Amino acid sequence: MTIPRGTAQSPKYQRLAADLRRRIAEGEFTADAALPVESELERQYGVARNTVRLAVDVLVNEGRLVRLQGKGTYLREHPVLDHRAYGPALAPEPRDCLGTPSAVYLGEAADAGRELSTDFEMMIVRARVDIAERLGLRPGEAIVVRRQLRLLDREPYAIEESHYRAGLAAGTPLMEPDPVDGGDEAVLAALGRTEIGAVDHLVARMPGPEEAQWFQGGPGVPLMVQTRVTYDRRGPVRVIETRYSADRSRLVYGIGDLGARTTLPAPAAPVDPARADAP
Repeated sequence: MTIPRGTAQSPKYQRLAADLRRRIAEGEFTADAALPVESELERQYGVARNTVRLAVDVLVNEGRLVRLQGKGTYLREHPVLDHRAYGPALAPEPRDCLGTPSAVYLGEAADAGRELSTDFEMMIVRARVDIAERLGLRPGEAIVVRRQLRLLDREPYAIEESHYRAGLAAGTPLMEPDPVDGGDEAVLAALGRTEIGAVDHLVARMPGPEEAQWFQGGPGVPLMVQTRVTYDRRGPVRVIETRYSADRSRLVYGIGDLGARTTLPAPAAPVDPARADAP
């Protein structure tokens, strides 16, 4: 077995890591069996022990592999959950997920045979510059944040934070330190601020220290950050920022008339860039 040829600037351990990614993507290794030990990989590729160790370190940092002391190196598999971030009407489901996002998460977890649990907290904080801009406030103004830490089978899945103007939330159940029956959407509707549209901004970034500690991902695993600004006919209502670990979540957007389908089409499996390195 040989290491794929790369550019002159590509170190040998990186090319070895690329070939191991290819083998993982092609299903050569399974989650219930350890990968070949370092001495076997040395023999397969004809490289030094340190080259093997550095290549495996790369995949550990990416969250693809995990070393278990005394047992070996295994695939680190997180079941990926498709979250319907938005979709047209799919009877008998609601028009879209603006009205009942919590119910959407519960339904998706149940369909996947997984248990969803949520830790909740309410905070009053100073608005970040980007949040203030989207809500039409001055940076540093007080806002109400309602945070939900969602776990699937007790594994961290998503951090969702809904940001409200203090004037909108004051004197309402949005100030309560517990979830609201019917969701925050019911409170907004009672206030005459029913959300009728939204704009999503999607970015990927590396987690900060606290986020990395909570998600428990590999040090090289990024977050997907979905920032949704919702609107009624009077203007912006709230900003919902949801952070997902990229190795265990996939956002699904349905576009157009999907009445002929009973479910949203599953996205194609992502192409592993390592396969482009193969000879």
